[in-house]
Amino acid sequence: MPPAHPFDDDKLREECGVFGVLGTMDAANFVALGLHALQHRGQEAGGIVAYDPDQGFNSARRFGYVRDNFTSQSVMETLPGALAIGHVRYSTAGSKGQTAIRDVQPFFGEFAMGGAAIAHNGNITNADALRRELIERGSIFQSSSDSECIIHLMARSLQRNIPERMEDALRRVEGAFSVVAMTRTKLIGVRDALGVRPLVLGKLETGYVLSSETCALDIIGAEFVREIEPGEMVVITDSGIESRFPFRPQKSRFCIFEHVYFSRPDSILGGRSVYETRENIGRELAKENPIEADLVCPVPDSGTPAAIGYSLESGIPYAMGIIRNQYMGRTFIEPTESIRNMGVRLKLNVNRALIRGKRVILVDDSVVRGTTSRKIKEMILDAGAAEVHFRIASPPTAWPCFYGVDTPQREKLLAATMSEDEMRDHLGVDSLRFISLDGLYRAVGEAQGRDAKSPAYCDACFSGEYPVEPADMIEKGFEMKAAE
Repeated sequence: MPPAHPFDDDKLREECGVFGVLGTMDAANFVALGLHALQHRGQEAGGIVAYDPDQGFNSARRFGYVRDNFTSQSVMETLPGALAIGHVRYSTAGSKGQTAIRDVQPFFGEFAMGGAAIAHNGNITNADALRRELIERGSIFQSSSDSECIIHLMARSLQRNIPERMEDALRRVEGAFSVVAMTRTKLIGVRDALGVRPLVLGKLETGYVLSSETCALDIIGAEFVREIEPGEMVVITDSGIESRFPFRPQKSRFCIFEHVYFSRPDSILGGRSVYETRENIGRELAKENPIEADLVCPVPDSGTPAAIGYSLESGIPYAMGIIRNQYMGRTFIEPTESIRNMGVRLKLNVNRALIRGKRVILVDDSVVRGTTSRKIKEMILDAGAAEVHFRIASPPTAWPCFYGVDTPQREKLLAATMSEDEMRDHLGVDSLRFISLDGLYRAVGEAQGRDAKSPAYCDACFSGEYPVEPADMIEKGFEMKAAE
């Protein structure tokens, strides 16, 4: 795969999405459609495993977009059956060359009671320790992925069937996981006890669906049934659904950044429209950080709902001051150095006639390294804007995520080394303001803001308060936030 475009490289990235179907012929085709709808959650690679009673388990794993790999008849004909699961991914480690195809999920294992495949969204924070232990006991790993630990733990379990072995394995796992798995007859979904990453259940006319988001149910005409609960395992067969709760109950800590950026705006999270929540974030941002200006403009596309909310609350007109080139993909020409230096301009262009002479509020979802924000500011000023004010629809991102998000090291996060005023000066804008953590909580439905003693969400990337200790990273020298 070619490297990510500079615009995308300055965003936090969800590492993967999962999808599974049971009970409909050509299930792999439905999975391919579902993965296409989840492409925003992982654009590096994808895979599908399907089961057919006559042909057994079959798999296809590819680098690149779903549309480029899982739409040809020649590929999909190799994945027959009424049961299939799939996965799209980003990665934070390992090479991007052909040898890394072994890291592409779903992973498959052959057990005494039959084969099983798993697809995992999240991150195992004690994976290094588990891997060392398993290797010392004779396990031979085929990938660099933390998810493979689950397969090896299942292989060493003494439980009598695959769902029970999966329960046994996941009790050893720390961190965040939403898992979709399959056997010859079962589709299995599991969320960790904190429910950090999403997983939903859908119903087709003749079968069931598991998906990271509800938007992927829509594309195949599936009815949304409910979210899989934190700590819940569902085992789905042709006979119906069995639900169990194999882990110690804990207070839910769903990732609040799913509301801000990761999930598609047409998805539903916790019974709330993601689009409406992001519009509410913009309204809260306007209440907390008003400024006199002529236009409110989103940084497309993720800043759009919040910019609309800011405009509605402030009464300042909304305008598309920046236009995104929808045809600028990752497979663009291999550019010369002079073209590379154009950076963001390859993907974004300023609406000069609209911007010239105006005081502009730019609304974006986050500031990570700040590199893209500086380039966008320069583009706006070059177009003749009188003033540039940034309003950010999340609090300052000052801590890395260890639960399934590709985050830079802490020292590369702008908010980890600078105050808000220093960030404003570094970006060279007239003003810079972020929504408060309390304001973000109000926007997602917590009327009283954030309960510091018992937060309703995982907000570690903003607060530095990790609901699960990142054991592997601490072993490597990561320093947790000091207790206040």
